[in-house]
Amino acid sequence: MRLKPGSIVTFLCLSATFSFVCFTAWSRSGGSGLDMYQSQFLELHQRLLYAEKENKKRSRELSIVLDAINRVIAERLNSTANHTDAMKWKVLNLTSKLPLHLTNIHYYLPHLREHENSLYPNVVIGQGRTGVSLVMGIPTVKRGKQNYLLSTLNSLFYEMSAEQKNDCVVVIFVAEVNAEYVNSIAESVRTSFPNEVQSGIIEVISPLASYYPDLSNLKETFGDSKERVRWRTKQNLDYSFLMLYAQPKGTFYLQLEDDIVAKPQYIQKIKNFALEQPSDEWMILEFSQLGFIGKLFRTKDLPLIVEFFLMFYKDKPIDWLLDHLLWVKVCSPEKDPDKDFGKNMLHKAHVNPPAKVTTSLRIFQHYTLEKAYEGMDCFWAFSPVAGDYILFTFLQPLKVEGYLFRSGNMEHPGDKLFNTTVEVWPAAETELLKDAVGHGGKVNYQTTKDGYLKIGTFDNGIAEGIISPSVGKIQAIRLSIHSDSPVWALLSEGSMLCGKKSTLLNYVTSCIRKGSSMWSFLIPVHNYC
Repeated sequence: MRLKPGSIVTFLCLSATFSFVCFTAWSRSGGSGLDMYQSQFLELHQRLLYAEKENKKRSRELSIVLDAINRVIAERLNSTANHTDAMKWKVLNLTSKLPLHLTNIHYYLPHLREHENSLYPNVVIGQGRTGVSLVMGIPTVKRGKQNYLLSTLNSLFYEMSAEQKNDCVVVIFVAEVNAEYVNSIAESVRTSFPNEVQSGIIEVISPLASYYPDLSNLKETFGDSKERVRWRTKQNLDYSFLMLYAQPKGTFYLQLEDDIVAKPQYIQKIKNFALEQPSDEWMILEFSQLGFIGKLFRTKDLPLIVEFFLMFYKDKPIDWLLDHLLWVKVCSPEKDPDKDFGKNMLHKAHVNPPAKVTTSLRIFQHYTLEKAYEGMDCFWAFSPVAGDYILFTFLQPLKVEGYLFRSGNMEHPGDKLFNTTVEVWPAAETELLKDAVGHGGKVNYQTTKDGYLKIGTFDNGIAEGIISPSVGKIQAIRLSIHSDSPVWALLSEGSMLCGKKSTLLNYVTSCIRKGSSMWSFLIPVHNYC
């Protein structure tokens, strides 16, 4: 017969009482074994505390299991009804085996052996809603300037029907350990969305500080700075925590971020797209090509995905890890990756002249300007403000005859650079005099306070022109932004016409996401493999 946790605690309490009585009687008789009984009593006390801790742990685990069982029972009962598209969506994959609890987490995060409670979140807002079709996860962190979380929530709930609200839950993961900040976010959500909070559609959670390991001695890889490596490593842990929390709540999980705008009827479009799949042999459906946003998973797959993330959380960014997992788990080796990832390329590699690249823009994740210039990846940054710049300083002066910079693309036509000028720094000021002496004219370019020549400006997202020969060889080209932008921008093309051979130095096809206007992403792009 197996004893219940409560029976064990009761037995231990009685044992402790009996030991205490024996100890008291012996102490009154002046027994010589006083020290021995004191030691045994303290040991018994420690065991009792440990048993109580284990009992609480098992109770929480039992509660999770019971919630999962109740969800499956309820959904299987519903599955006996007519299988309309909506019902098919809700009961899809219910016959699959329930995922086991992630048992290897202590191997990847050994510090949690001393902080087992760190896997349980601080639930600031929540009614414990489970058994829904769709769980949406939104991680958010403290930003230096603007916070778009409330705008994102407004977008998600706009035109959402009562039926859809009853069949989903939005989990906001405040990935900060400062209680004051976490509570301020929760209060703003509670004030702005009182009905959604009361009904349980919104949950706000945060991690304990002990969840995170020591991130001060991480290995710098891929040319990222120490701070950037720390940022992307923490992000991997944040996504993993959020996914584990969301896993038992529903059938499907949609990964979002706190700075997006959803298109009208996005939930129905997602459902229709999922139902149109010819087979259930898919691991992810993608509704955006940008980063980790707009990815739909089945919750039964989340433990496997999280375990893979935790296995390599120190090594690579989250979207790279997802690509690796898909390649290993789903894709055929002979398959052409270009066909899988669609026709719209987010970056394109070109041979560029040696140069030092710098920018004042706040870079998004690991998409640095250096990688973009080298053709390794695209360049992402947050909303530009007045005074921001992108600078290319050539290691050797170049004769540049023309230029073309294009912002925005077919997928995101509104992501453009506004009120931005193209400026050059001549290699030698004396060469400017050649125009007046040798060509009988004057230089028509305006000069900035720091000595750059303004040779062009962005018009409807495009800057294109010819550079006067009087400028001579150029040491640097700069894109200067003169006003705050309400959006992030996408720089989709940049080329420089150099010398008589008309060599195009296309430095990058790079992308910078939107800010407060935020890009609309919930249009199906493709499903992997």
